[in-house]
Amino acid sequence: MKSVLTLATLSATAQALVSRGDSCCFHLSSPSGPVGQLSDGQNRIGDNSLDAAEYCISSDGSITDGNGRGCILTPPTTQFQCDEGATPTPGFSISPSGELEYKGSPDFISCQTGQNGGMNIYTTDSNDLSQCSTVTLTADSCHSPSPPSSTTCGTTLTSGNFEFPHLIIPIDSSSPGTASGTSFNGKVTSTISSIFNFDIPQSDSGKTCSLVFLFPEKADLETSSYTFSGDGKVDVSELSGPASSSTTFNNAPSVSKDLGDITLSPGNSYVVSTFSCPAGKAIAFEMKDAGSTSLDFFQDYNPSP
Repeated sequence: MKSVLTLATLSATAQALVSRGDSCCFHLSSPSGPVGQLSDGQNRIGDNSLDAAEYCISSDGSITDGNGRGCILTPPTTQFQCDEGATPTPGFSISPSGELEYKGSPDFISCQTGQNGGMNIYTTDSNDLSQCSTVTLTADSCHSPSPPSSTTCGTTLTSGNFEFPHLIIPIDSSSPGTASGTSFNGKVTSTISSIFNFDIPQSDSGKTCSLVFLFPEKADLETSSYTFSGDGKVDVSELSGPASSSTTFNNAPSVSKDLGDITLSPGNSYVVSTFSCPAGKAIAFEMKDAGSTSLDFFQDYNPSP
């Protein structure tokens, strides 16, 4: 199957803009791996047991995490963590090149914790902190890249590691017991959603995966096409298991994690989620209407994907 408009190419090259109210949401990564969170809100770099955490930055430069906790710099060590009920510390920003900054500086301090290879994050060094080094943190959205063309769908998928869906299953709430079987198209309407299966090779163990939706202009397509109308709002969810050719609306795998809403517009690419690659497993994601969207596209990896 030649698949493009790749709803979910697993790569980390595209940029995204995810909005939540008056804030903009993003994930963070470093040369040592993605930034995840402990259950108490401590932010950790390079802990392979943690999925990439979501953060949202407001216009005043304050950050909250995906659980709504305020992200602060704890005194006196200035550890960057997110606490329940805390008023978030202002002064953060995301540079045009995508680096998280505090008071205009992209330099943070990462220090070994001795737990799962993870590192805590600080804004200042201290004699009390050992095994520390300077680190920069890169956001996958919420910045204005230069040149502007970097936000468009230029990706050809001719290099780098990616996986296209190995099974696409449309399910219809208006015909809940009907199994439509496999499809070459992804489809979203008021009653139809699509489930996309991905098989992650064992060789991806220890790597970071990103779920990416590439939505080119029609004029840029060579072997694909699509119909699109409505407000473009869709909701994407990670499912508890993969679909099969006999999957229906009634027996579809349950939602294990709602990845949130995005508003699709031709000529853009969207990083939906970033996470530790589930090596050797089949995983599935569902895209459904979250407004008035009607989208039907041929899944293709030829230019433009």
